[in-house]
Amino acid sequence: MEDEKPKESERSAGESLGQMLTAFGQAISEIFNDPELKEKAREFADAATESAAKLGRRFEDDDVKERFRQAGAAAEDFGRAVSDRFKSESSP
Repeated sequence: MEDEKPKESERSAGESLGQMLTAFGQAISEIFNDPELKEKAREFADAATESAAKLGRRFEDDDVKERFRQAGAAAEDFGRAVSDRFKSESSP
């Protein structure tokens, strides 16, 4: 049974990554409202979802964990910058 738990967590981590990348690609394409960009974002999301499923097996590797920590920090920085940008536009 312990062999099943890592497989389930790997699958859910890979699926979660795929869902996040899909949502990001869709959001970017909608922001720019460009048909060509929308198609590229869809292709990216499809490829990322497939890659995320394969990557799921490596989520326990220390080097992969560290890279995801770095990616998470960069995503947080980006989110704060976007949030701050909209806060400053709505402030007098």
